[in-house]
Amino acid sequence: MNHTIFTGKNVIVQGITGTHGAFHTRNMVKYGTRVVAGTSPTKAGTTVDGIPVYARIADVQADMPVDASVIFVPAAFAKAAILEAITAKVPLIVCITENIPVHDMLTIRQQLQGSASVLIGPNCPGVLVPGGNLLGIIPAHLATSGDTAVVSRSGTLTYEAMDLLTRHGYGQKYVIGIGGDMVRGTGFIECLELFEADPDIMRIVMIGE
Repeated sequence: MNHTIFTGKNVIVQGITGTHGAFHTRNMVKYGTRVVAGTSPTKAGTTVDGIPVYARIADVQADMPVDASVIFVPAAFAKAAILEAITAKVPLIVCITENIPVHDMLTIRQQLQGSASVLIGPNCPGVLVPGGNLLGIIPAHLATSGDTAVVSRSGTLTYEAMDLLTRHGYGQKYVIGIGGDMVRGTGFIECLELFEADPDIMRIVMIGE
């Protein structure tokens, strides 16, 4: 995993027309994340706050490259959404969805092996690069740019850690919520390897449940 994976310019939202998808898309855009499109199999041709909605990722890719996808699809359809992103070779997939069945995740883990994609989540708050991209639901106002890396299985504890770090003058370069599910994409080891390889990182905060 390379740090440039979190700085991709073209971000899409799978499930952008849902209540959660639309709400958090607005927050991501407000923070400065460049959300170029969304997908919804039944709402293609519409827009969300001026962002075009396509039926499939492949349709988006026909018009522009896709660097990252943030998934707000309900649990019953999340497996298909993640597999679609893997098939489309989207470099970074961030899945916020909770309650994805373990068997679905086992299939996804198999498909991830040897693929061109990195998966963060599911059941996670996503990724924040302060001053850069907000990919998910992390409350970005608690963060400030700096040289600390945070990786956590707990969403709430992630937010508390960010707030405490910021209050004490320790800005963050990465805030990564990997999620608390038994079977997930990226884990602690991959994140620690990323931090270790980054000369800008001076300290690491690692949080379990």
